[in-house]
Amino acid sequence: MKTSDYVVKSVKTSPKASWNELLVALSPVKWTDIGVVNWKEYPYRPWVQFRMACSGEEFLLQYQVREKYIRAMASGDNGEVWKDSCVEFFVSPFDDGIYYNFEFNCAGVCLLAAGAGRNEREKAPLEIVAEIRRLPSLGRAAFQERKGEAEWNLLLAIPYACLFKHPQYTTERKSMKANFYKCGDDLTEPHFLSWRPVKTDKPDFHRPEFFGNIRLAVD
Repeated sequence: MKTSDYVVKSVKTSPKASWNELLVALSPVKWTDIGVVNWKEYPYRPWVQFRMACSGEEFLLQYQVREKYIRAMASGDNGEVWKDSCVEFFVSPFDDGIYYNFEFNCAGVCLLAAGAGRNEREKAPLEIVAEIRRLPSLGRAAFQERKGEAEWNLLLAIPYACLFKHPQYTTERKSMKANFYKCGDDLTEPHFLSWRPVKTDKPDFHRPEFFGNIRLAVD
């Protein structure tokens, strides 16, 4: 295993486990920084970390953020969440060129799409997006930009069925490619951070060639 791999541990939870049960299951998982500033035009680096595990039916993903400005204006799922205070998980579960972009603003509103490139995205049906359970520390209500350092947290339970172009997916597949991001395109201080470096001239998270290795440590 490469030392740069991110290891997703398997945790034991009951079906549709409570938030408290999920937090207990995640508690041994170490936090990992999302801290790479890829473009000098956007030097601001909020403090962002994530941790991830998997259960029998879901990916469990949690972010914690501290930043100067926060905003949650996207009105509903599959909206323009990247303009808000936003965290993202891009993942390619198979070696077929298709990757998914899971994007969430700080109120838990989600954009989910799949395809082979930036211009080839297919948005997930809203009934599939609705299956993602979300616990935003700031609540679910929309709000305009607020100035002043703020902290927020987002806990997610993402069913494997949300990989809607890969209904055959199970955790028997032990490896994936992925990247984790933090952005805020329309904030007073825009920023574009990543877990693994993105080596492009301009901000572009839709670059699977720069995804890192994800290993599932499943019993």
